[in-house]
Amino acid sequence: MPVFKVRIRPEEPVYIISVVSRLVGIPVWTLRQLDKAGIVSPKRQGKKSRLYCQKDIERLEYIHFLMEEKRVNISGIRIILQMNNKGSRAK
Repeated sequence: MPVFKVRIRPEEPVYIISVVSRLVGIPVWTLRQLDKAGIVSPKRQGKKSRLYCQKDIERLEYIHFLMEEKRVNISGIRIILQMNNKGSRAK
């Protein structure tokens, strides 16, 4: 039987919120708060369903590190990510 590899672009929104929650270890309600705060912006399917892409998951892994290891709250995360974005643009 042939093996087929599916290639999904990193920007393609394919993961539902419950799957993302399990993958990155962040509760669903926290993911919703991060969306509400504008820290992550999953694509919407209809009015309620959030779909995340691989890039979102990578960003959430970093956010999870900041929350759990460094004990940073959502406001602090927003500031850190803004600083990181400004630093990467300056290069």
